[in-house]
Parts: sequence; C-alpha cells; structure tokens
Amino acid sequence: MIKRYFTKNDILLIIGMLLASGLLMLVLLVSQKKGSIVVINVDGKDVKSFSLDEDTRFVIDGYHGGSNVLVIENGEAFLESASCPDKLCVNMGKISKVGQSIICLPNKVVIEIRGDSSEEEYDAVVG
Repeated sequence: MIKRYFTKNDILLIIGMLLASGLLMLVLLVSQKKGSIVVINVDGKDVKSFSLDEDTRFVIDGYHGGSNVLVIENGEAFLESASCPDKLCVNMGKISKVGQSIICLPNKVVIEIRGDSSEEEYDAVVG
C-alpha cells in the first residue's frame, strides 16, 4: 500500500502560504521608493555623494589601497570593477531604490541609495 505524505489540507495550506508570500513580495517590490542620492562610505566615513540623475564614473579609494569603480547610468548605480579577490561586490548588480546597497568587505566600501532628506520618513512610531 502506498503511504501518502501530504493530505488534501496540507496541500491547500502550502498553496495558501506560497500565494501569501508571493503577494507580500510583490507589494514590497512595488512600494519601494526610487532613490535620489548615492552615498559612498569607506571605513565607516561618508566620503562622497552623487545624484542618481547624473551619469558619472568615480574611482573609490578603499581601505589599504584597494579600489572600486562606481558607475551611475540611467538612474542606477553599480560597481564596474574592484580590486578585491572575490568580486562579490561587482556581481551584486544595479541598485536604484532607497535602502539598497552594495558592500565590498575587503575594501571596506559601502555604497548606499538614500532618498531626498526632505522626504525622510519615521522608522517607527511608539506610544
């Protein structure tokens, strides 16, 4: 006799959870705001910031002589090249929405998208 691992209710529960998580993911992706500023941080200090509206190319001098090449094109920022051995930061892709970041650990470089400071929102409201 064949033993069933899932009952009808188990399958309905799994389908419901998949649909709910897919809907939540879609809502989160659609509700993210487009950023306006790219901020470069090296070893914990903000070094430079650029507008996402201006196409530019900038060489970032990282920690211990490392370097990264930041490119801003068509409202998106990405690392074109890096001196780190694993190149994970280069493979992180393009970023353009508030809160997204590219991190290069060996060079201690963080590139973050921020919104306009005049339209910043609260993280939480208590009380």
